Amino acid sequence: MLRTILTIGLFALLGVFALNILFGVMGFLFALLKIFLVLAIKVAIVGLAIYLIIRIVSPDTARRMRERWSGSSI
Repeated sequence: MLRTILTIGLFALLGVFALNILFGVMGFLFALLKIFLVLAIKVAIVGLAIYLIIRIVSPDTARRMRERWSGSSI
């Protein structure tokens, strides 16, 4: 009986330890994902600003860029 209680306690401690490691790694991965998401949003905003400037300054160049990447718009 004592051996069963100690075994259950040992498995409970191992489970808590495993969860601690798992959520520690997952926390790191979520932080990394957040960093990449913020970086992607910044790159998209800069690209949009550059495209809008090109569209204002040279509409023909903007039209050719749009046709190259998204196909012809009628």
